[in-house]
Amino acid sequence: MQGWKRGLITLLAAAASAYVAVPAMAQAPGTQFIGITGYRVGPYGANGAAFFSGFIDYLTLVNERDGGVNGVKLSWEECETEYNNTKGVECYERLKTMSQTGPTAIHPMSTGITYSLIDKAPADKIPLITFGYGRTDAVDGRVFPWLFPLVSNYWDAATGIVKFIADKEGGPEKLKGKKIVLLYHDSAYGKEPHPVLEAEAAKLGFELNKIPVPHPGNEQQSQWLQIRQYQPDWVILWGWGIMNATALTTAQKVGFPREKMVGNWWAGSEVDTEAAEGASNGYYAASLNLAGKDFQVVQDVQKYVIAKGKSKTPEKLVGTVLWNRGMAAAMMTVESVRTAQGKFGKKPVTGEQVRWGIENLTVDTNRLKQLGFGSMIPPIKVSCTDHSGSGLVRFQQWDGKQWKAVSEWVSGDRAMVRKMVEDSAAKYAKEKNITPACLAG
Repeated sequence: MQGWKRGLITLLAAAASAYVAVPAMAQAPGTQFIGITGYRVGPYGANGAAFFSGFIDYLTLVNERDGGVNGVKLSWEECETEYNNTKGVECYERLKTMSQTGPTAIHPMSTGITYSLIDKAPADKIPLITFGYGRTDAVDGRVFPWLFPLVSNYWDAATGIVKFIADKEGGPEKLKGKKIVLLYHDSAYGKEPHPVLEAEAAKLGFELNKIPVPHPGNEQQSQWLQIRQYQPDWVILWGWGIMNATALTTAQKVGFPREKMVGNWWAGSEVDTEAAEGASNGYYAASLNLAGKDFQVVQDVQKYVIAKGKSKTPEKLVGTVLWNRGMAAAMMTVESVRTAQGKFGKKPVTGEQVRWGIENLTVDTNRLKQLGFGSMIPPIKVSCTDHSGSGLVRFQQWDGKQWKAVSEWVSGDRAMVRKMVEDSAAKYAKEKNITPACLAG
């Protein structure tokens, strides 16, 4: 555990040094201001630092390499939320007033903060982008026009993981009678996959044992005692921050094979596996994106941003899972702005106009290649009825030094997910007296 603690301290120190805020640029007229609700301190700070460093490095790249978006420079300011719901709302309220056009789009990077902002965003006309997290039924834009769980959502992840396990066992029929544990962060985030995993268990005949881990997750002895007594065939890890490395090291202590553990995409980064050291070897995780420095966009950041002293990102983070994911999230924001400019003019666009841009966003294989992302993420096509745009997931395995892809882009039970999304969204609409409809452009 001492190696883990040293590694975590190092990453948190890097997080502090990587903090970037640009209040002067935020006030510059004629820029597209982007408000960033980030976190770089606390038990989730190392993970947040990697993501938001990548996010800001990509925004910097667009300015340095491209001169902005159609000649409109980007500006931004980051507000520290500490992954705390109250502070997240405070940051949102602060950032929304810092530019005449608003904060473009907010990435809460927390399911809890997302839930706290769901009612505020429509009133303020500020879109929320939840890149692989947040409220899953927001995929139905007829009920949630301001909320965009882009690329893939938690139910996509959960059904994808079940399919992955089924493939390992020899087919879905082989899951009957198997025992699967969901070890989850006891929060809105951790509870998000419960309905779909319960449905999968009922359909395929496996036992599902849901075991919560209290925040922040650095004590799991009692949970793993339950797991050892239950003797499951597989453990699905739905963690974040320090919880993930703790789960892996405790699994090793009790003798549970890491080759029988599959994490979701917030439990599958180098921050997790390196902190757990040798306890991570053989562990699987779903992913929204691939790690690596070979992608052209990573090389462009190194050339136009890092080499020119325009970044405070520690070299260790470049090309990692979460840093690459932060870049991908920033790219989705930039491309949504570009799409909005195509309709409303090549100028700073408002949140309302960006909302239209996100809902009409297409980033196909050719565009990903042009942008330098290649196969890092799957192509997406967003619409009013599909605020996700992909639904695909890819699996990776930790080999002791790095993540290696062990699947192509695959989907889980898309039909089940879609039905559950529509049923849940319809229930929410009825509770809130919402008439489902697509917003006019």
